[in-house]
This record gives sequence, structure tokens and C-alpha cells, in this order.
Amino acid sequence: MTLQKINEYPKYWAECYGTAPFLPTTRKEMDALGWDSCDIIIVTGDAYVDHPSFGMAIIGRLLESQGFRVGIIAQPEWNNKDAFMELGKPNLFFGITAGNMDSMINRYTADRKLRHDDAYTPNNEGGKRPDRAVLVYSQRCREAYKDTPIVLGGIEASLRRLAHYDYWSDKVRRSVLFDAKGDILLFGNAERALVEVAHRLANGEDIANMTNIAGTAVIMKEVPEGYQEIDSSRIEKPGKAMQMPNPYATESNCETNKAQKEPEAKPIQIQPSRHDSEYTAVRLPSYEKLRNDRILYAHASRVMHLEANPHSARALIQKHGDRDLWINKPPIPLTTEEMDFVFGLPYARVPHPSYGKAKIPAYDMIKTSVNIMRGCFGGCSFCSITEHEGRIIQNRSQESILNELEDIRDKVPGFTGTISDLGGPTANMYRLGCSDPRAEANCRRPSCIFPEICRKLNTDHKHTIDLYRKARKVDGIKKIMIASGVRYDLAIESPEYIRELVTHHVGGYLKIAPEHTEKGTLDLMMKPGMGTYDRFKELFEKYSKEAGKKQYLIPYFISAHPGSTDEDMLNLALWLKENDFQCDQVQNFYPSPMCNATAMYHSETNPLKRVKYKKREDLFVAKGERQRRLHKALLRYHDPANWPLLREALVNMGKKHLIGDRPGCLIPAEGSEAELTPAQRRGSGRHGAKRFATKHAKQPDIRTDGKRQSGNRNGGNNKGKPDAKHGNGHNGKPAGNRNGNGNNTGRPNRNGSNGKPAGSKPRQGGNGKPNRSRAKAR
Repeated sequence: MTLQKINEYPKYWAECYGTAPFLPTTRKEMDALGWDSCDIIIVTGDAYVDHPSFGMAIIGRLLESQGFRVGIIAQPEWNNKDAFMELGKPNLFFGITAGNMDSMINRYTADRKLRHDDAYTPNNEGGKRPDRAVLVYSQRCREAYKDTPIVLGGIEASLRRLAHYDYWSDKVRRSVLFDAKGDILLFGNAERALVEVAHRLANGEDIANMTNIAGTAVIMKEVPEGYQEIDSSRIEKPGKAMQMPNPYATESNCETNKAQKEPEAKPIQIQPSRHDSEYTAVRLPSYEKLRNDRILYAHASRVMHLEANPHSARALIQKHGDRDLWINKPPIPLTTEEMDFVFGLPYARVPHPSYGKAKIPAYDMIKTSVNIMRGCFGGCSFCSITEHEGRIIQNRSQESILNELEDIRDKVPGFTGTISDLGGPTANMYRLGCSDPRAEANCRRPSCIFPEICRKLNTDHKHTIDLYRKARKVDGIKKIMIASGVRYDLAIESPEYIRELVTHHVGGYLKIAPEHTEKGTLDLMMKPGMGTYDRFKELFEKYSKEAGKKQYLIPYFISAHPGSTDEDMLNLALWLKENDFQCDQVQNFYPSPMCNATAMYHSETNPLKRVKYKKREDLFVAKGERQRRLHKALLRYHDPANWPLLREALVNMGKKHLIGDRPGCLIPAEGSEAELTPAQRRGSGRHGAKRFATKHAKQPDIRTDGKRQSGNRNGGNNKGKPDAKHGNGHNGKPAGNRNGNGNNTGRPNRNGSNGKPAGSKPRQGGNGKPNRSRAKAR
């Protein structure tokens, strides 16, 4: 079947109205455009910023390009239906999104404490969106116009498309499609599905008949005719668990090895699925079973992750009561031509004029950044980017990217010549991917680079290097920073890339994310060992010296990750102390919906291996406020406020010898706090402002632009402020939710997202959503 490109549909008749300077948000603006009604109305939890890093702008402009009249209701008052009737009844449907971030991660810290700010709201004001925004907005739209179709999308809906563990209520909840009473849910990068739904509705088709669109979820009474149904328990046959290689191991040069006969090379055999993906559906355990069985939940999560390849995945079925949830296969990624089309739409690149001079932090963060790609094949278990955007990288052409740089130069008020980011969920995955199309179409690996880099993966960074060099030559561009996450295990495969990055695109600090130091935890995270970090550090320092620059790596870590014991966290703290690092930017693991690590957190078992009731791999999981606070305190061993808790824990662990002033001790003995001033004890004043995120204790305070740091830029974490860490997932763009996201902060983080009616630090959110992906190399 030939796939229709999103830029080749016949235009809807309302194309005659032309392009709006801004999509209308009031009746007055509609009147000025000569509209009597809207064909589609998008309801979003974010302020309306007409910029391609914001989901509602991408979706709105994309639908406008198809000829539809699109209105925006941004951050409506949700206590009644009045605000949802502001633009009248849409002719086709309401598109509902929580925004670029999951509303719960946006509103609550990893400790479930309410945030009082919101980077996606004018003046950073908190409280402008409800908890579980997709549900609330959908209910109000249904109250306003009962019979109007409701289309759910964005990061929040995407990661809640199945029965899912909900960290905030500590229980398994139903698919959001049931609770929101929507007609259809779009997940992943949703442009392709959205355009098809809009045109089919415009042609008079009933939305209830749209059951077979890739990248959508619908509710059915029975399995469609012609489909073969198999139980999820038949997906995997018993076998040996995948053996993880030792990331610390080095090759031996012994003569005995040379004498050994090398094994004969054999071609890799690609094993196709045993069932036709076009007409086979996998039945997952029902919602009713999952809510009472955590081991079964881990199994269902594992199967869902195995059925993630858009070319060979099978549909998923999950019963909720007497109805079936039908999840079609993931959407086919956009081609480069289609990506160029989406990012070349006529964005104003500024917030809606109604906000006046109010500052929107997420916009300020990404207004001079460029999204060059989507997707991530890293598969980190704590990150939702792969679940949302997929493993296949979707790339823009160099011409499209360079045109956007010129657009920023000409349109962004006060542009100084500095581009804050040229990246995406991961900065250095641009134009990387599988070298074998047949293998890619059948692959079921959750990661292309763990436990080791796949031999079929193209790791040549020549396209990224060439892009950087051409971008620096654009007239009016003085400096280009790379704030997106750099995957350093990929980077070391291309030393020339590291040289280019270090010489031209680092402003003093580069954040990278080892996430942990202990092999057991790193395996569960699906992250490389510290040997890879050491190699990257060696090259970073070498090329910084050659460039005549004093630059520093800022390692980033997650505390309380599932599988990380008190002993593991203590070893990580000792590594930090030994290497003279002080972590002020610390993230407690944030269990966002759908990611593998959240399944670990809830089930306390390992879904990366075949899940059984017997002989399964049980995991230690830090739960409860005190346990999670201890893990976080270990990363901030230098903070006097944490010393009483750490002393008690070290004594209980039999590690009393780590208390004192001797070499090798982690914290001083009791009584040392008395020698500190009140400002030192609370980490404020000049003492608190002194630190910049994670740094060497004696290293200078330098901002990313190379100037002295004058305040505590990221001080503590869990504040919900935009920060270079995230995403979206994690790139210089506010972003969705990486962590689950990885961002355990709920800060804007890139990833996220996607370009859907909508909105992961789930580490939530890609494509089209602002997503800051910290300046880190993951």
C-alpha cells in the first residue's frame, strides 16, 4: 500500500481564507479573519506560542496548511464549560492536549509536592492547568458540545494510551481514552494520523469507522474481522537471558589470544515475526488483572515495548470492562521531505500578542534553538522519548535547517547572533540509523546501542559535522551552542565530532549524563559503563586543550532509580568525592507513565528480561520519602543539611569508618555543623550562589557563554524550572517529559514530543515540543 505524504492531500475548501498571522484565540480574532466558525479547535494546557518547538503551533499550522480553519483555546479556565465555548462549535473536532509536558509532571515534583511555577505559562505562573489536563479538558468540551468528536493527543495522552501505573495515585489506571471519553487517541509523532483523521472527517466519514489508522487507539466491542488474535504469553519462548557484557572490560593483548583461532564469520540472520503484523493482534492482560498483579503488569509492559517497530509491530488489544482498547501499530516516521514541510510552515516564532510583555520561560529558552531531528534509539529505561517518538530517527535536510537559522535571525526580537541549540532529543543522532533496511523493519531490540552498539548501526557523524560547519557560516550567526544531550558512547565512535563540538560549540561547561557508576544499576538503565565516560572525558579534555580553552564536563546522575541499592548510591557518592565533584543539580527518579523503569518501580522486578512468577529477577526499589531522601542526600554528600541523615544511614549500613576527617571519609563527624555560618548551613548567600550545578569543588563558576556565573543557575532541582538537562525523553528546548523522562524534574525538556495535538522530563517532550534536553551527553 502506498503511503500518502502529509503534504500531498487535496486542500479543504477553506483554504481560500489564506494564512493567519496567528491562529485565532477569540471571536474577535475570528471576525478579523472573516471566519464564521472554526473547522478544528485545539485545546492546550500551554500558553500559545507560534513556534515549531510548541506542539499546538505545529499541529495548528499543519492543519491550516491542509486548508482547515484552526482555532486555539490556550490554558482555559476549566471549572466550567464557558471558556470552551469561546470560539463556538468546531465543524470537525476538538483536539485535546495537556501541552508540551505531562500535566502531572508539570505540576508536581518527584516527591509529589506541588510546584508553584510553570515554564509554559506567562510570567512563570503556576496553577494555570488542572491535574490530568487531558481528562478535564475533554470533559468540558463534551459538556459544551456533546456530539462533537474529541481527538486526544500529545505527550500526556500518548504515554497513557494503555492501562498504566500512575505514580501520583500509586495505582494502575485505565487508558486515558476511557476516562476522557474521547473518540480516538493519537500517539507518537502524530502528524500523519492527524491529517488523515481531519480529511476523512471533512469528507463526511464517521469517526467511529476510523479504526485502522497507524498511531491511533480506539475503543471497540470486538476484534475486527480478518484479524488473528494471539495471547501475549505466546510472544516469548523460554530461553537464556541476554548476557550483558562487562562495560569495564578491556581487550587483552596476550599472545595466547593471538594464537587462538578466530571463529568463522557468519552472516546475521534476521528472523521475521512468526505472525503477519498486518492481520495479527496481541492480547495484553486486561486492566482489571493488571491493577491487582504487579508481575503481570511487568509482563504487559515488556510485551508493549517489544511491539514498537512501526514496520513490523502488531496491534495490541486490552480489555477494559466489557470493551476492548485497540492500539494500532506505531506511526510510520516522517520522511525528510515531510519533516522539512512541517518545520517550514509560516510560524510567527513569537508568543501570541495577547500576552503583551509577559515572559514565558519555555519560549525564552528555545526561541533561538533549532530542532534538527526526532526520535532516539538509545532506549534508556527511565526515558519516555523512545516510547513516544520511536527508535527511527526522523531527519530534516540541511537546507531546511539553514533556512530556519535565517528565519530566527530575521524574526526573533532582540536576536544577538547566538543560536542556543542545534539538536533534538539527542544532539548527535542526526542522520544515524540502521544500515540494513530489512533488519530495521524486523528488529525488536529496545536499543540500538545497548548492551553494545549494533554492528548494523551507522555511527558516522559526518552529516552532523558538516551541518555544524555550514551553520556557522550563515550570515548573522555568531555562535552556535549545542545544548541537547550528546550521547557520548556514540560520540567516541567519531573523535572528529568531539573535536568539532569542543572547539566550536561548548561554552565552558558541557553536561553529560553517566546517570550512575555501578554496573548493576547501569544495566537496568540501559546505559554504558563508566569506561565509556572516561574515554569521552579523555577526548574532551584533549581537544579542549588543543583549542586553548578551559572547559569542564558536568556529569549528571539520577538517584533512587529502581535497582539502585543504598550500597550502590554510597559507591556513587564515594566516586563523586574521589573525583572532587559536588552535585547541586540532583534528580530523584520520577516514574512517568509507560517507560521501562516505571514498570520496574511498580513491579519491583526486571521487565528487560522475560518475566515469570517464579525465578524472576526481583529488584530493590527505593520507595517512601525517607528512603528516596537518603539516596538524594548521598549525591549531595557535601551539603551540611544532609549530614545527620547520612551519619545515621552509614552507621546502620556498617560504614561508620566513612564518618570523620580522615582521607577517604565521606562526611565529617558530628559537631562540624557548628563551625558553619547560617548561610553556609542553608546553602544561601554567596555560598549557595557559588555552585553551578555539578562541578569540581575548586573549579571556576562559568556560565555556558563563558562568563562568570553570578547566581545559582540551577541550584537545586525539582523546581520545575527550565534547565539544560532536559527530555524529552531531552537540546536547548523546553521539553516534554524525559523521564520518566529522565528529567525527574518536570522541567521543560525536549523530548517530548511530537507534534501532536498536544504535548516526558517524560525526558515528554520531540518534536515539536519545546524540550530542553539538558546540555548533557547521555
